[in-house]
Amino acid sequence: MPDVLPHSDHGIADDRPPVVLLHGFAGDALGWTNVQLALSRRRLTVAFDLPGHGRALDWPEVGHAGLSAKAVAASLDALGLRRVHLVGHSMGGAVASLIALRSPERIASLTLVAPGGFGAEIAHRTLRAFAIARSEAEIAPLLDQFFGFDRPPSRRMAGQIAESRKESRRSEVLAAVAEAILDGTRQKTVDRAALGDLDAPVKVIWGRQDRILPVHQADGLPGVVAVHRFDGVGHMPHLEAHREVARLIADQIRGD
Repeated sequence: MPDVLPHSDHGIADDRPPVVLLHGFAGDALGWTNVQLALSRRRLTVAFDLPGHGRALDWPEVGHAGLSAKAVAASLDALGLRRVHLVGHSMGGAVASLIALRSPERIASLTLVAPGGFGAEIAHRTLRAFAIARSEAEIAPLLDQFFGFDRPPSRRMAGQIAESRKESRRSEVLAAVAEAILDGTRQKTVDRAALGDLDAPVKVIWGRQDRILPVHQADGLPGVVAVHRFDGVGHMPHLEAHREVARLIADQIRGD
């Protein structure tokens, strides 16, 4: 097994805990580029490719969020990152939550962006179809479902995804990951109530027009968890409102 998940990093390296960013299902580390650039003058940021994604396509063990959490934790150890500000989007949010609950001592703060595992409801048909879509014509209408109604993805994005999926194995692996995080028509869940017991600050960021994971899954969280809901934003706040998301992360890390 490789020692470290492939990643990109930006910013100032010093003794303070870095910001570690985990992407969502079918994404990769590059999805955090705008956020990383916004934070680069403040802190070192490290964005990982989760197992089965990006440059970690051939990671030996791929599947549900628990497996990815294990891989990320091992990679943090390999990099000597004992304490981090952890940020996760969608599936990466579920991964980040599991790492925080399993090893709370390594978490300086936790920021979850439209996180997976906060409720059973999920657009399972869209997820499964997106996993196996390979042509730009197939990908474009599915990709649109991930964004707010008035914030469509860039025209280039569907083509870039199609180009990356010319390797048929990529869709095969994504389909396997999709089945691992789903339980029929529902998604597997994390113990979101336990996030209130963490000593580290926790923020949840969601778009009110999320058509993949409904925003009401942020309702009823422990009172110590800060929740930020954005009007007109879908499932991709870090792309649709990257300046605002970067500012919320910057606020989160300011005290450490």
